[in-house]
Amino acid sequence: MQRTLRILLLVTLSLSLFSCKIQMDPDEEAPPGESLADSLKELLEKRPVKPGIMIEPFGTVGGRKVSLYTLTNSNQVRVRITNYGAIITSILVPDRQGRFGDIALGYPSVDGYVSNNPYFGAIVGRYANRIAGGKFTLNGKVYQLAVNNGKNSLHGGLKGFDKVVWEPGVIADTTRAELVLEYLSRSGEEGYPGTLKVRVTYSLNEHNEFTTLIEAETDQATPVNLCNHTYFNLSEADTTILGHNLTLYSDRYTEVNDELIPTGQLPPVLKTPMDFNNSQRIGDRIDQVKGGYDHNYVLKKTPGELAMAAQLFDARTGRQLEILTTQPGIQFYSGNFLDGTIRGKDGKVYSKHYGLCLETQHFPDSPNQPSFPNTILRPGEKFSEKTVWRFSVLK
Repeated sequence: MQRTLRILLLVTLSLSLFSCKIQMDPDEEAPPGESLADSLKELLEKRPVKPGIMIEPFGTVGGRKVSLYTLTNSNQVRVRITNYGAIITSILVPDRQGRFGDIALGYPSVDGYVSNNPYFGAIVGRYANRIAGGKFTLNGKVYQLAVNNGKNSLHGGLKGFDKVVWEPGVIADTTRAELVLEYLSRSGEEGYPGTLKVRVTYSLNEHNEFTTLIEAETDQATPVNLCNHTYFNLSEADTTILGHNLTLYSDRYTEVNDELIPTGQLPPVLKTPMDFNNSQRIGDRIDQVKGGYDHNYVLKKTPGELAMAAQLFDARTGRQLEILTTQPGIQFYSGNFLDGTIRGKDGKVYSKHYGLCLETQHFPDSPNQPSFPNTILRPGEKFSEKTVWRFSVLK
């Protein structure tokens, strides 16, 4: 009886705090060994939530204040984003028991992203993936880019879009789970021609679908390939992603050399370790792929069509992620270069294969590969690509 009264007292106190507009996050850790707090936390996780956006400080970068934006729907799915690098810092979704957990790798503060970030959650560009030798020729002129991956350029160079502070758009309606971020990339930045205006719109709907719309315009012809680089682990990084099941809607991939630069060939995946047309456990054949998976898959879809690209499932938690995109390719990266030196959220150590990326994109090195889909954006044209992450639970 006394325990019941204590729980009721805690609930009453909590409701009083809510009336004062003090918010508690459903993923906030309860005090160790405090079973009553755990009981309260469970009750709070089941409370109704109004959809919308919440803004809070997230530190400073280069003397500039940055913010953390939390998009929430009425199902209590939450996606947190910072305007440093347009980074998705966390994704909170339920498992089959209804328990919410964070399925995105990252850091608890902005300092980690600034000091040592392997592109966790970021928008990468001006050109995502690799450009061979950090060079390309456009309109008869050779452009030398900043190189940061051996002799090649990767994800925009030394200071790509993942390492800059983006400007948030005006948030006139906090009941909409939508965030707009903008960045102006000046001509000559990292060696690229033309001033590029970039706009990213993140939104979360009531169907547990999170959409990324990336748009860009230029005043001079320039290569453009923009995508989000979130690392997923549907088991909350409690184990590797090798036990996840993956489906990729692709029958070809871009063959690469030892530097992960495309050879120009698009071999078939059928009856090879690269074949994920039928759901496959990632760890079953990864040892047959030199270095692990880090390849661009050619999607079986009409150019520009929003269509299914991938499905990821974790049998332990029941969580499923479906990915739809208008982009022509998807890079499957199995976290081969995570080496245990990074300690992320909740003190978790990110070792090899503790996260994977499914980056919807144009093909790597396209400016040097005439047979690949065009990535040159010209004045008067608009880059516009959409990707949808659909979260669900399979019983």
